[in-house]
Amino acid sequence: MKRISIYLYTCLFLGLITAACKKTLVENPKSTLTPAFFSTSQGFQAGLTAAYAGFRTIWGPDSYFEMTVPGTDEFIAGNDGNNGLVKYNSNFNTADGIVAGIWKNCYTYINTCNGLINNVPAGVDATTAAGMVAEAKFLRANYYFILVQSWGDVTLNKNLQATPTTSATRAKMADVYAFIIQDLNDAIAVLPAGPLTSGVLPGKATKAAAMHMLAKVYLTRAGSSAKQSDDYKNAYATAIDLITNVAPAAGLRLQQDFASVYAEGNEANSEVLWTVQHTPTLAYNGSPTQNNSGPDNLLCHLFAPKYEVQPGMQRSTLYGRPYIRVVPTHWLTDTVFSERVNDQRYKKTFQTVWLCNNAASIPNWPNPLPAGAPAGAQPGAPKFAVGDTAIWMPGYEMTAAQIAGYRYQVIPPSKYSIALSPTMIKYFDTKRPDQNSPSSRPIIIYRLAETYLIAAEALYMDGRAGDAVQYINKVRERAAYPSGNPAAMDITADKLTLDFILDERSRELCGEQMRWTDLVRTGKLLERVKLHNTDGKGNIKPFHVLRPIPQTQIDATITGTPYTQNPGW
Repeated sequence: MKRISIYLYTCLFLGLITAACKKTLVENPKSTLTPAFFSTSQGFQAGLTAAYAGFRTIWGPDSYFEMTVPGTDEFIAGNDGNNGLVKYNSNFNTADGIVAGIWKNCYTYINTCNGLINNVPAGVDATTAAGMVAEAKFLRANYYFILVQSWGDVTLNKNLQATPTTSATRAKMADVYAFIIQDLNDAIAVLPAGPLTSGVLPGKATKAAAMHMLAKVYLTRAGSSAKQSDDYKNAYATAIDLITNVAPAAGLRLQQDFASVYAEGNEANSEVLWTVQHTPTLAYNGSPTQNNSGPDNLLCHLFAPKYEVQPGMQRSTLYGRPYIRVVPTHWLTDTVFSERVNDQRYKKTFQTVWLCNNAASIPNWPNPLPAGAPAGAQPGAPKFAVGDTAIWMPGYEMTAAQIAGYRYQVIPPSKYSIALSPTMIKYFDTKRPDQNSPSSRPIIIYRLAETYLIAAEALYMDGRAGDAVQYINKVRERAAYPSGNPAAMDITADKLTLDFILDERSRELCGEQMRWTDLVRTGKLLERVKLHNTDGKGNIKPFHVLRPIPQTQIDATITGTPYTQNPGW
């Protein structure tokens, strides 16, 4: 799926434009985004391709990742990255480039979707046109959902902006949600059943994906000031319809093994509802030299620790380039994943062993040998060999004497650091051409396990804990495969709380670029950051449940009513 390059995409910014960009447009217009552009089937298809490709600027680079993964109860900041944003300190302000970039990208591609929806070419047959418009509405709904969750009241552009304007207003959150819901209902009525349906290309919009998103939109609106009295009922009704009717008919079901959901090369499995596609072609996927500003899939690097400087180790394609953008909190590794007998998800989510891959840096035993050295240790001899374990994180505390009995480096939880800690492996990519290259793996955005958790949360919040438990247990029982006891994973209604649901979402979905929005939706962001995030607990304030309106947006609104900032910023 190639990304079309239209100059005006980069200049139209919520229908606003700066004087510098306007001057460039006047002096050297490269192309225009007008109804005429969509008047042919080729132009229409190119626009739809561009609307899909826009998500590669959101899911894959480290921008939206930084807005949703660190700064939560799951992950703290690692090295580099936008530490002001993820630590909630004074460096995070209205001039923040990461949030401004996501804001701009969403509106850029909303405008593309508007052009598609409002300008169907006459030469396209009615059935094909209806399907393509439905795809565009699904995509537009996704862009607006990102905006409304992050900023609340936002500008609601429903039609193509073909010319620059210097005015804009913020629509009420309720109006934005209503618009998203209408788009999704329109899409559901037309889209093919699911991603496994014959003729559906990878990454394309489907009814199953739109239903999942609709259920999540209802659930999210229910936790906002725009809530409607029937939101929880609509959320679980939509989720359960997908689980019991649409998914089975479309060949969709939970994978038997949690590990297979994110297994490399298996991103089109029966549990996956929608993916954002990436490509190894650098012209459309960026490059390692773009300073992370292109549409690269960098997720393979963002969790990787500084393993490469440890004895017996060097950087490798297998273990990734150590960007170390995030480090798991002790709450995540030690508490949420504390049950590791029946629940198999800890060892299928985190890497805790690194094998020696560098003979040149293998350490030798000292002379004399330290107390507790293992049998067979010889002074001056290598401690281990290439292919042997070099680093092991047992996941529990060990005494110094116990650690001394190992040939390799043993790191218990009390010794976790930014440099070395358990590493999430869901996005590892061993098929990259070299250790520094971005990944071309598709990124899973929606999957059926979350649909079950949405149904459970909606039922619980609607006062139906007894009905909710079966959906939680379905996900928990799967987590026992292959050597755990599924029955031991079941809980009863009296154990179900909102905190338990959030903990279960961490066990199932951690690192999947939704935790910040989960905590905001449930009203738990401040509480859980203060409890579990050592970076942000002293800085986070109530106004951090919304992102700041980009200063570029406010400054560009020079006609009509000034563009207002979110409270507290």
